[in-house]
Amino acid sequence: MRGKVKYHELSEFQKRKYLGEFYSMISLLRTRDEVKKFFKDLLTLSEVVMISRRLQIAKMLLEGHTYEEIQKNLKAATATIYQVERWLNHGFGGYKDVIKRYKKKEVKKTKKGKEIITPFTLSHIRRKYPLHFLLLNLLKK
Repeated sequence: MRGKVKYHELSEFQKRKYLGEFYSMISLLRTRDEVKKFFKDLLTLSEVVMISRRLQIAKMLLEGHTYEEIQKNLKAATATIYQVERWLNHGFGGYKDVIKRYKKKEVKKTKKGKEIITPFTLSHIRRKYPLHFLLLNLLKK
């Protein structure tokens, strides 16, 4: 019975083929819903959470937060924060590019007058279930 595939044991051809196809497949995803379904099928919930936390760490580092603030807010280990910071400063620029693009999109939403709503907040629930909050919604207007 075979164990895990080890990256360093793959031939250069296999590495290029597997990674090339992986990146090409991801680039074919067009909508947020497609991306969500793809990663739900591909990764475990734990893996998604770990990747999401790394993005949050990168975002906080770029905003100038200290290691202590990040540890407190995200319950992340110093080693994880250090690793993300290393990728931010010495990687290929992927973190910076995606976070910059995300922030631009976030700013455009607020400039258009749309309220940015974080999932599972009261604002999100009020918008998702308007009849349940009919009186509150009427009072708000």
